[in-house]
Amino acid sequence: MTTVPNEPDALDLGLPSPVADPALPAEVRIHEVGPRDGLQNEGALVPVEVKAEFIARLAAAGLRTVEATSFVHPKWVPQLADAEDLVPRLADLPGRYPGLRLPVLVPNERGLDRALVHGVGDIAVFASATETFARRNLNRSADEAMAMFEPVVRRATEAGLRVRGYLSMCFGDPWEGPVPPEQVVAFGTRLLEMGCDELSLGDTIGVATPGQVGGLLDGFARAGVPTGRLAVHFHDTYGQALSNTLAALRGGVTTVDASAGGLGGCPYAKSATGNLATEDLVWMLHGLGIRTGVDLRALVAASGWMAERLGRPSPSRTVQALLGGRA
Repeated sequence: MTTVPNEPDALDLGLPSPVADPALPAEVRIHEVGPRDGLQNEGALVPVEVKAEFIARLAAAGLRTVEATSFVHPKWVPQLADAEDLVPRLADLPGRYPGLRLPVLVPNERGLDRALVHGVGDIAVFASATETFARRNLNRSADEAMAMFEPVVRRATEAGLRVRGYLSMCFGDPWEGPVPPEQVVAFGTRLLEMGCDELSLGDTIGVATPGQVGGLLDGFARAGVPTGRLAVHFHDTYGQALSNTLAALRGGVTTVDASAGGLGGCPYAKSATGNLATEDLVWMLHGLGIRTGVDLRALVAASGWMAERLGRPSPSRTVQALLGGRA
């Protein structure tokens, strides 16, 4: 009987085949949000040792920005109540993986105080471009939230920390509908002016389309904001995350948020489904000849490992394709 060899997978065959586009950036930095933005939406609590191992596997796969956790009050996000236990477990990773950054989200000055005790080097604050979401997520108006973040950002920058500003609901809000681009630009520039090094524009409920993305980037350009200070954060609710990312790249953006295995959503907006899967993003970027520094096979293995711990398949199409029944 003739034995038929196992069919090689796409990576074994040298796929995706890179075809560079000179209109696109040569390199993209992926801001991995799975351990924080992804796991915060889990119904069951993930053990701290599993989180630490997941982050270590992502770093080993070549990701050099991995958002680890949030110093939020456990009452609001119980899935991240173990921040004080998790962060010390990661202390050796930057030494093992030079250039690795492990930012944490802080909601207010109390959260910053907790983060500073653990010697973090990067923090993030989370604002809203709409009034309704600000009140539901932050329990205050959008302007009041901005005022709350000012001392956080000031103290963090004075302490030598790098600060990222997240701005949610940049394209559509589940209660208010379409969000005017000028409104997004106004709130975004306020975050940058108060001292944020980088601004991540969030399509929290995944309703953006490529034309909207280009239009919003044009609005920031008219306001004098260089694209080097902007990142994009897309959810894949309507299957538009990759096309929106490509539009952002054509607009000059070089930092893209993504979540390993497509984990995540938003606990305050039920219409916010999973984030753009990091594996799907890397597949597209590598096919465009864009450097990421990420070992796709190692990344897929890390997401498959986490999917096993969560007890359900990964929604990432690339993970499913490369791991098959083991995803």
